Amino acid sequence: MNLTNLTTETRNQRTLNLDQMSIQDILSIMNEEDQTVPQAIKQSLPQIEAVVTKIIEAFNQNGRLIYIGAGTSGRLGILDAAECVPTFGTEPEMVQGLIAGGMSAMTVAVEGAEDSQTLAKEDLAAIQLTNKDIVVGIAASGRTPYVIGGLTYATEIGAETATISCNTNAAISKFANYPIEVEVGPEILTGSTRLKSGTAQKLVLNMLSTVSMIGIGKVYKNLMVDVKPTNEKLVERAKRIIMEATDCSYETASETFILANEDVKLAIVMILTNSNQETAAAQLVKSHGFVRNTLN
Repeated sequence: MNLTNLTTETRNQRTLNLDQMSIQDILSIMNEEDQTVPQAIKQSLPQIEAVVTKIIEAFNQNGRLIYIGAGTSGRLGILDAAECVPTFGTEPEMVQGLIAGGMSAMTVAVEGAEDSQTLAKEDLAAIQLTNKDIVVGIAASGRTPYVIGGLTYATEIGAETATISCNTNAAISKFANYPIEVEVGPEILTGSTRLKSGTAQKLVLNMLSTVSMIGIGKVYKNLMVDVKPTNEKLVERAKRIIMEATDCSYETASETFILANEDVKLAIVMILTNSNQETAAAQLVKSHGFVRNTLN
């Protein structure tokens, strides 16, 4: 294994004496280094757009978005997948995250799991990957065998493939139809890719899931109209979303929210089209879930 050509493994010349710096100086340089991440991502926006387009295509044919990764990369994929459920009202199966070593690896490293290509194939087979799905491999180094194994298996069965890495000419890029490479440079703590690399991956994942959900009608204006009101805070947020979307009173929002069986999107369409629950539901089906299209 040769890591010498990976910028994620090289030493940051600004922090060669990191252990001798004051707390203030370390915090300042971390902050300065972090500010370079969005600019690095900006260079990859065309590639990110291509992947979003493919995710939307997968969703529109009832396919799924599957993230695979090891360590920090795998954990970030699982985090993004988990957040889609409450934010966009998706079923847990629609966006999934797989991590080398299984869910126990979320908190404790599983020895050698990331070095197994076979394990990734087994994990994807266990969720019955199909050619309608898209697999996004995540690896800061861009060389993780687990990710390569997963991408290879996905290609074999005809699923779409994409990657997110933090090195150029990454090994995993060769196994994906749509590679995203965001080179953020050396970490302030050499090789600690949970820092800038992790931040870059999180920002890209935010883009992939959020923009894809917008693309299938999960957003009206800039409101999360498919939010799941699973606790008191989210119930109140749901009512506020209805108010913002329709310019109605809190009382009207609360009443319609109940009439719509706590379905925010349905309540919005009921108010905007002055229709009952059944008619509004039919309009949403006809418009493929896009609130705006029910108003035409």
